Amino acid sequence: MSQVKQYPTQAGIDAYGNGGFRFAGVSHRGSLLCLPSGMLAWPVTTPSEITLESLAPVFAAADDIDVLLIGIGPDIAAIPRQLREALRERGVIVEAVNTGSAIRTYNVLLAEERAVAAALIAVDKVR
Repeated sequence: MSQVKQYPTQAGIDAYGNGGFRFAGVSHRGSLLCLPSGMLAWPVTTPSEITLESLAPVFAAADDIDVLLIGIGPDIAAIPRQLREALRERGVIVEAVNTGSAIRTYNVLLAEERAVAAALIAVDKVR
């Protein structure tokens, strides 16, 4: 499994676990941002690293995003209020859940051609 710096289109997630993701025939190690403009490596490994700065690509694409799903790893953790409010001000609804739930919802919304993005922290084990 290698790390994809950028994949040129948005794609559904086929599999996850073992510290990465598989999508569009590509295996990627590490966390991942799924944006309308494509898939990007995301250097976040814990919920505490989810900040305005780490989500800068999401803010840059906010005009093309209605829903941001944040997969915060194997468990549930709160996203800082400041971050939620900043995204809401840009018209982006935020849902923070475990990574598996975020992927499932992302795939459904993407299949429905909704304006969805996902910020997914890689996990080792699938629950």
